Amino acid sequence: MENLEYIVTQEYAGDRLDKMLVKVCPEFSRTRIQHFVDNGFVLINDLETKSSAKVKVNDVVSAEWPDDVELEVLPQEMDLDILYEDHDVIVVNKPKGMVVHPGAGNMDKTLVNGLLFHCKDLSGINGVMRPGIVHRIDKDTSGCLVVAKNDNAHQSLSAQLQDKTMNRTYLALVHGIMEHEYGTIEAPIGRDKNDRQKMAVTSTNSKEALTRFTTLERFKECTLLECRLETGRTHQIRVHMQYIGFPIVGDPKYSLKNTPDTQGQCLHASEIRFIHPSTKEAMHFSAPLPKVYSDFLDDLRQGR
Repeated sequence: MENLEYIVTQEYAGDRLDKMLVKVCPEFSRTRIQHFVDNGFVLINDLETKSSAKVKVNDVVSAEWPDDVELEVLPQEMDLDILYEDHDVIVVNKPKGMVVHPGAGNMDKTLVNGLLFHCKDLSGINGVMRPGIVHRIDKDTSGCLVVAKNDNAHQSLSAQLQDKTMNRTYLALVHGIMEHEYGTIEAPIGRDKNDRQKMAVTSTNSKEALTRFTTLERFKECTLLECRLETGRTHQIRVHMQYIGFPIVGDPKYSLKNTPDTQGQCLHASEIRFIHPSTKEAMHFSAPLPKVYSDFLDDLRQGR
């Protein structure tokens, strides 16, 4: 995999990203560059973007060009936990440890591979690597995810994300005793300048992020929270909880090193609400906690 980091000069100021990259990287066609951008291989100032984005002087365009292989996502038979399905949408309970869509280092055994085997008709708006994917949850986060089966459904669900009428609720077990019964964290999130694999609360190249939380249960050394996303930034709950001093239990990136063995972070997408793209009916789905998570909570309740 080859890397590119390019600081935009006055010569290309105002150009579309894909148009500029064709000039900077003439070995790639514009169609191929658009494919790379659409599938997350190209960033502007460490943020995912669109081929049509206009670049500005001093923007940092970074890319990880994938190896010159045919990018094809193959259907794979999997035992998926389907909570609901019709001709427009699929709601799944994603297990902990499963990547949502293919990308660098994860070209198979993702949720998308399993969905393509299951239904073969996902929306094409997000390209061949992320068909049907309207929103994502982390590999080690379990729970509710809605997927679009056609472009009309995709556009409707994306609009609901934008105007905040799609509601997503998470259960988060955090280190420390939360004294507040509820609260709001409003702090912008962007790429961590010291570690490109992490996000951080920062005023540099960031986007607004807002998380609301309610305290559900307090234990000896940690607290169970219900968190509601008002925005959908990468690692949002994990970053926000670390920022206020209550990192997610078991989180390998943002939590304490001496965390208990919970087989991954204790973060679960417990509920999702949205308006059905065709019927306009209010839809509400919930996913039960994974057994390892619920067993750990039971141990805490018994003081173990």
